Order: sequence, then structure tokens, then C-alpha cells
Amino acid sequence: MTEHRDVERIREVRIDALAYGGDYNPDQWSEQTWREDIRLMKEAGVTMVSLPIFSWPQLEPEPGVYDWGWLDRILDLLHEASIRIDLATATATPPSWLLRAHPEMGPSDSEGHRLEFGSRQTYCPSSPIWRENVARMTRAMAERYGEHPGLAMWHISNEYGDHVSRCWCPESARHFRRWLQHRYGDLDGLNEAWGVNVWGQRYTSWDHVETPRKAPGPINPTQLLDFERFSSDAMLELFQIEIDVLREVTPDIAVTTNFMSMFRDLDYWDFAAVEDIVTDDAYPEPADPTSHVGAALNYGLMRSLKGGRPWLLLESSASATSWRDINVPKAPGKIRVESLQAVAHGSDAVMFFQWRQAKYGQEKFHSSMLGHRGEKSRSYQETKALGLELKKLEPVRGTRVRSRVALVVDWDSWWGSSAVESLPSQRLQWAQQARAWHRALHTLGHPVDTVRATGPFEKYDVVVVPNLYIAEQPHADAMRAFVDGGGHLIVGPFSGVVDTTEKVHDGGAPGPLRDLLGIEVDEQWPIADGLVERVAYGTATVDVPGWAEWIEADADVEVRGRYASGVLEGLPAVTRRARGTGSAAYVSAMLTPDGMLTVFGDLLGAAGLPVRDRVDVNAESVTRADDDTDYTFLLNHGAEPVTFRVPASGVDLLTGADVADAIEIAGYGVAVVAAPRAAEIPFITLTTSTAKEQA
Repeated sequence: MTEHRDVERIREVRIDALAYGGDYNPDQWSEQTWREDIRLMKEAGVTMVSLPIFSWPQLEPEPGVYDWGWLDRILDLLHEASIRIDLATATATPPSWLLRAHPEMGPSDSEGHRLEFGSRQTYCPSSPIWRENVARMTRAMAERYGEHPGLAMWHISNEYGDHVSRCWCPESARHFRRWLQHRYGDLDGLNEAWGVNVWGQRYTSWDHVETPRKAPGPINPTQLLDFERFSSDAMLELFQIEIDVLREVTPDIAVTTNFMSMFRDLDYWDFAAVEDIVTDDAYPEPADPTSHVGAALNYGLMRSLKGGRPWLLLESSASATSWRDINVPKAPGKIRVESLQAVAHGSDAVMFFQWRQAKYGQEKFHSSMLGHRGEKSRSYQETKALGLELKKLEPVRGTRVRSRVALVVDWDSWWGSSAVESLPSQRLQWAQQARAWHRALHTLGHPVDTVRATGPFEKYDVVVVPNLYIAEQPHADAMRAFVDGGGHLIVGPFSGVVDTTEKVHDGGAPGPLRDLLGIEVDEQWPIADGLVERVAYGTATVDVPGWAEWIEADADVEVRGRYASGVLEGLPAVTRRARGTGSAAYVSAMLTPDGMLTVFGDLLGAAGLPVRDRVDVNAESVTRADDDTDYTFLLNHGAEPVTFRVPASGVDLLTGADVADAIEIAGYGVAVVAAPRAAEIPFITLTTSTAKEQA
């Protein structure tokens, strides 16, 4: 088990502007092209680039033989042009000579097949050979470039777990056994935790314990859950190896690794705790007109991982990606609104993958700032305009997002509700619920932070828990303290079901949350495919697809919605229990998007929060602030104009125009209204109907 170490002190990124630019791969181009690149970067307002992420083979073409010259030259050219450097340790993938010398270092899948060299991340995270060489290469980079004047921060590896987040090879199995020994102490502890008396799975030797490979039938759920935890920890250990080297050699330089938004396989709370700044790679789907809603949740996580500190958008796409089945380009204007959405949600950077579009390789059709047509390309013209416009938003840098609502993100419950095969239904999983609940909050007008299941919750008025499949007493204690302090808690279905070893709580769900919520779940009641049940909620009736629960409520619990069809007709569906000035609500069913708006509009109102009476999923507002000024971003993600009502007069930083009462934002448009900081977080409503007036 990894010993998670917090950063002793936060090191700042060495850049005095909003970071703007992208990944740069000069080793794919001639030195004559480098000079043309830097000229065009300056014209486009580029302030930072990331390199040399995949260049280990070029830097060390054979063991112990280094070729630093080309990297020396490009770093110096960038510095001379005042372009800062997010310098990668070049450990994102091994060189071929290393893997051929040590084939045991390669990863294996769950059926025992070795994965071959020819892509990237061809390594087992647990391999001692890989870890030794990673530390060696990181040290070489740090000693060579740690004092380079253009260095802004260290970029460790790249997108951990993108291709290999789990490995089932013999080395991983040995590491898994050590991790289990640390967690449970001895075989008796392991057997007790894994509930091995079911199906005769008792272990009599540690050597008998394996990674959960393909088996004749369903695998022990606790073994599966522990393998998820172990795999995240194994990757975290790998990350920590590089951090330790960099802390030793360059103690004053900030370190990061680029996350992949709401990524299931790694517990980003733990990763963020040991780095200096959170960075993210974000690729909303251009073919999905509501992809910005999911992006808002991703960004809410990024800013929350380090307590609200600004983060950096380190990768995004200038237009189409290259890895989807159908790679749809972005419509004109979408680059701008999506980039400024990240800034609205706390990013102090807009970076792209990549600067110059590749001529060869797996990503030659992935869009870039500078497309195949060079400076005539649409992507360059739009990103150049964006880079110049970002200079107007310099006052926003370093400010923080203001939010009254937080959503609990818990990797244990995510893994438990998706890795296990023997659930009542596969249709209710953590990520599905989280995105549905966030969508309702977002559409009703609230930017949403994220928090751990143990808090802290004090700064929020409302905390929502879409699903907490795995719940323990510390979770219940933190939530009870929040409610007792006047906070409002909303908990979703299939919560408090099991403990951390996948054992059902005595008395069933919601386990340790039972006294707080005042309800008991008699049975989970998944709904068969093709059927839809209903809930009567006030004067409305809302649909329930996929999931319901037979619950019974204490006498002091208010029933705000009841099932109105099927076997559960008349039973409570949505409850709310008051505790002093706070409350704890329980929503026992999956709901449609319209149903979510109905229920959350009511529950937020009962908690004293405003909601939009006119909703448009394309209309988004987020406020960043310092001690003196609110910077309210008004974003229109649709093609039709939207009119926002603003509560305080201000100035649009992008146009210099005065704004009072209301402002119409054109399709794919943005305004950033600066006004004196208000005592209450500004709440923005819509004043006119739009063509996309729906959730």
C-alpha cells in the first residue's frame, strides 16, 4: 500500500501570464522549421509549450549514451523568445532498447498476453527495471535542465494509465501480494476481508494469491475492488519515484502530471496530494452538443483537487481528435467558447495538443493549433485570435471560482459500482449517477465543486452524494456534522450498501447513513429493460427508468415524492429529514433529465438556493473572484443567442463595454463581466426564451 505524502509546500509555476500554447515536438521537424514555429508562436500569443514528452529514444539512443544537443538548442530558442517551458521528464514511454533488453518489463492483459512494443506506455507500472530506469532518466533531465532559465515546471510522464492502468503480469502479482500483506497483515486478515467462505476460496499461502485474471465465473468482488485500489496505488508509487528525484535535485520547481479529466482508473485525490499544481487534458466530444456539461463537472474536479486553487488546462483539441470512431471537427467559435469555459472554471491556462500538426504517426489527423495548411489553416487563425484575446483576461489569473454546491467524488464507490459483476443491475453506477446529478445542478444555474466523501463540506450550502455504494462511519460522521451545522445534504440511490471490504452493512442500506437520512432500504428494485415507472412529485409526475428502491421512512421524515406506478406505488421515493436548520434528503430512484430538474429544483429551493425558472442547457455562468472583484463568465455553448440577466453592473473585459441588467450573448459567444465583489455569490438567470430551451 502506498504511503501518500502531501506536498510540503506549494511551488508556483514560473510564468507571469495565463499559459497559452500546446505540446511541441521539435524532434519531428527540421531546425529551420523550429524558427518558423517560434515566429508563428509569437504572433499567436503563445506563452508556454510542453516538451519533450515522448523523446526518451532521441535523448538516450542507446544505454547511457545521451544526445542533449538538439534539446539544448530548442530550449534556448524558446527562452530567447520569452516562451516558457513545461519540461517533461521524457518518461512517458520506454525506448525500444530498454524493452528488448528486459522483455519482462512489458505489461500483460488479464488473459496473460504480453503487450507488444509499437504504441506507447509499454511498461508494467510495478516493474523494478522500469522504475529504476525512470528514476535514472528523471535525474539526468533534472541535472541537465533544472537551472534552465526558461523552465516553468516539471511535467512527469504523460497521462498515467491512458493505455496501461492495470497489469496482470507475474511482477504485478508479486506487487499485489505485498500490497495485500501491508493492508491486511496476514492470511487470516485477507481471508476475512475477502469473505472467502463463499465458493470455497480460502487461501492457505500467499503464493496462491493472484491478480484477478479471467476465471470460469464471477470473481470475488473484494478481490476485484482491491485490485482497483492496488493498481491506482502502483501508478502513484511510480509518480512518487520521479517526484522524489525532482524534489532532491530541483527543490524549488513545481511538478505536475497531466490528468485525464474524470478518469475512472486512478484516484486523483491521492495524486493531487503529492504534486504542486493540477493539470488536465480535456477533449469534449464535438459531435455532442451538450459535451460542455460534462466538461464543467471535469473542471469542477480539477479545481477542487487542491482546495480551489487554480489549475492548468494542459491539453485540448483545436478541432477534431484522431482517436474516436468518427472524429468530428469543432464548428467555428467552439474553440473559443470551450477554451474560455476552462478559464471560467478555474484554469490559468489554455493549452492544446499540439502546436504543429504531425505529418506521420498515429496522430497525424489530430488537429493542432497550426494545421497542415500552416498559418492559413482555420485552426491557426482561430487560436491566434484566442491567444491575443486571452491577454485581456490577465486580471482573472490566480482568482478562484465561487460555488455554493459540491458533489462528492469517491473512487472506492466508483470502482465498487463498476468493477463488480454481481450487482442488482449494471445500469446504476457511480459515474452515470454523478453526471446525471451534475447536469441538473448545472442546468439550474449552479457551478459545482467536488469534495471527498469525508469532506470538508463547511464552505457549501448544499452537498450532493449521487451514489456512495461504499460507506463507512467516518463518511456518516462528516455528513452529520455538515447537516448539524446547517448544511443541506442530498444522497442518491444505492448508497451505504457495503463497507470497504464489500460486506453488506448490518440492517442493509443505507448502513451508517441510516440515522441521518431516517430511512431504510428493504430491497433494491431495478426496473426491467423497456419499462418505465413513475414518481408523483408535487403536482408533477416524473419518469423512473432503470432503478427504484423499496424504502421505509421514519415518522419524522417528510416524504416529498412517492412512487406512482408498479409494485412500489404509494411508497416513498424522495424524502427529506430536517435537523435544526439543516436537512438530509434521499432520492431513491434514477430519474430522467426532466425529472432531475423537477426534484432538484424543489430540493435546492428547500435549502434556500435560487434556481433558474427558465433553463437552457447551453447557457452557463461561472464567477471567479479575488478579494475585490467578481469576474462572471457568461458562456453560450449553442448557436442561438442567449440573454443573461446580471445582478450587478460591470465591464466586459473582452469588449470593454459597460454591462447592466442584461446582456445578449451571440451563438458560441462569451462575456466576462468584472464587478465589485458581492457578499453573495452572483446568481445569473435567463431573461428570454431560446431555441434550445431544455435540459
